[in-house]
Amino acid sequence: MGQSVSAVKLRSRRDWDHRQRSKMKSTALICPMQAEEAEDLERSSIDGSSDFISGLPDECLACIFQSLSPGDRKRCSLVCRRWLVIEGQSRHRLSLNAQSDLHPLIPSIFSRFDAVTKLALKCDRRSVSIGDEALVVISERCRNLTRLKLRACRDLTDAGMSAFAKNCRSLKKLSCGSCTFGAKGMNAVLDNCPALEELSVKRLRGITDGAAAEPIGPGVAAAALKTICLKDLYNGQCFGPLIIGAKNLKSLKLFRCSGDWDKLFPLIVERVTGLVEIHMERIQVSDVGLWALSNCSNLEILHLVKTPECTNVGLEAVAEKCKLLRKLHIDGWKANRIGDQGLIAVSKSCPNLQELVLIGVNPTKLSLEMLASNCLNLERLALCGSDTVGDAEISCIAVKCLALKKLCIKSCPVSDHGMEAIASGCPNLIKVKVKKCRGVTSECADWLRAIRGSLAVNLDIGEQLDASASDVGAQDNGVEFPPVVAGQIGDPSIASSSTGRSASFNFLGLLSGRSFVACTLRSYSYPILEFEEHNSDALVRCPQCLVSNSSVTWMARQVSFGCLLVSSRVEAWCVSDRRDSGAGSKKPVKTF
Repeated sequence: MGQSVSAVKLRSRRDWDHRQRSKMKSTALICPMQAEEAEDLERSSIDGSSDFISGLPDECLACIFQSLSPGDRKRCSLVCRRWLVIEGQSRHRLSLNAQSDLHPLIPSIFSRFDAVTKLALKCDRRSVSIGDEALVVISERCRNLTRLKLRACRDLTDAGMSAFAKNCRSLKKLSCGSCTFGAKGMNAVLDNCPALEELSVKRLRGITDGAAAEPIGPGVAAAALKTICLKDLYNGQCFGPLIIGAKNLKSLKLFRCSGDWDKLFPLIVERVTGLVEIHMERIQVSDVGLWALSNCSNLEILHLVKTPECTNVGLEAVAEKCKLLRKLHIDGWKANRIGDQGLIAVSKSCPNLQELVLIGVNPTKLSLEMLASNCLNLERLALCGSDTVGDAEISCIAVKCLALKKLCIKSCPVSDHGMEAIASGCPNLIKVKVKKCRGVTSECADWLRAIRGSLAVNLDIGEQLDASASDVGAQDNGVEFPPVVAGQIGDPSIASSSTGRSASFNFLGLLSGRSFVACTLRSYSYPILEFEEHNSDALVRCPQCLVSNSSVTWMARQVSFGCLLVSSRVEAWCVSDRRDSGAGSKKPVKTF
C-alpha cells in the first residue's frame, strides 16, 4: 500500500545525486566534461550506492594527484578519461628518455602534459640522443618552462640551444651534463633568459681548451644568477666573465675545473661581494686565492676539498675576515698543510660555527679544545682519516662540546675507552657514527645504547668478515656448497694454463673475501647457476654434476675488473671431485 522508509531514502538520495551531477555538468574548472563521461556519471548510482569521487571538483583531484608518487599518478591516470585528462593537465614535472625515437612522440606527449614547467631529458650514453629539431619542438610546446635538465644529449648543437633559448625565456634553472654544444649555445641561453637563477654545467664537451676558447657571459642572465656550479671542465675559466658579471651571486661551486684560479678570484671578489657559499674541489688554488676570498665578509659556507696548495696561512686569512662562517669542510688529502694553527684561528674568529668536517686533517687536543670552548653553537662534527684523534681527543669533545648533536668518527685510532666518555658527555647528542675504527667493539656500542637510550649509535667495524657470513648466505640460497679441497686450488693443471689466468684467479680470491666477487658474479650469472662466497672462492653446484652426486668447484677465470663491477666476460669451468675422476677433469661450459 505505502512505500517503505528505505525506498523513500533511496529515492531522495538518487535525487540528490542527480542535482549534484547537474551542477558538475555546468561547471568546467579544468576542461569541459565529455559526453561519455556524463554517461558514466548517469550510471554512477548502482544498488543505492553513489560514487562520491565523481562529485569532487577537478581542482581537488589535481591536488590529490600532486601528492602521489609518480607510479601512483600513472596508475590513477588509467582509471577513467576524466582522471587521465586531469592528471596530465596538473603535472608540472616530467622526465623523459631522450633517445632519438622520442622525436615523433613529442607532439602527443606534450598535448597531454601541456602544463609542464620542469623538464628532464636524459639519454643513455650508449644511445643516440634527440637532436636540435626535437628540442625546438619541445620549446614551442613548453614556452613556460622554468627548469631544464639535459643529460648525455650529445646530438644537441649550438643552433638547437639558441632556438630553445628564444622560445623559453622564462627559464630559471639550467643543468646540463655530458652534452656537446659549446660556448655559443651557452651564450644564447644567457642572452635570452633574463630570469635564470641557477646554472649547473658538467662535462660540456663543446668548449674548446686553450687561449682560443670563446668567453662565456655575462649576458642579461648575469643580473639574476644566484648559483653557479661548474664540474669537470677542461677550461672552466672561460666562465670567468659570467662569474664576474653575476653581481648577485650567492653560491659558487667549482669541481675539478682546470686553470689557475688564483688569478681569477681577485677579479671575482672585486665585483661579487655577496658570496655566501664557496665550494672548491681539486682545483688549482693556493693561499693567494684564499686571501682574495677572505674579502667575502658574508661567507657562511666554505668547502676546501683536496686543494693541497692551501695551508694554515690561507685558512687564517679567511677566518679573520669571514666571521659569519657556519660550515667548514676541509679535506686535507693527507698533505698535513692545514692543522692546529688554522683550526685555532677558526675557533677564535668564527663563533657561529655550526658544522665542521675534517678529512685527512690531523688536529690535536689543543685545537679541538679551543673549537669546543669558543664555538658554542657547534652541532655537527666529523673527524675522518685522522692519525691524531684518539681517546684523549674524543674525551675532550665529550666534555667540552655541549651543543653537539651529531658526531662522526671514521678511520681514527679510537678505542672503547674513548667512546665510554660519550656516555656522560655531550648532553644534546642524538646520533654518533663510528666507522672503520678497529679499537671500537660492538659490545661498547651496545653498552652505549643501553646507557643512553635516546642516542642513535651506528657502528661499522669495517672490512672484517665473520666466517659465519658465508654459511648464512648458503642457507639463504637453499644450496649446500661443498668445502674447497686444497689440492684443487693449487692443482698445476689449473694454475699452469696461463700466467694471466693465475693472477686473475688469485686477485678474484682476494676480493671475494669482501663479498664483492660473490655479489658481482651472482648478478652476471645465468639463472640456473647460483654463486656464493666460500673460503675465498666463488662456488656453485653444476647442474650436470649434481645429477651424478659429485662435488663441483666453479672458478672464475679471466675476470676484467672495471669501475666497481665486472665489466668484461667471465669464463668458468667445472672441476669434478678427485674421488670421481682421479686426476681432476675439466669440463668446459658456457661463457657468461
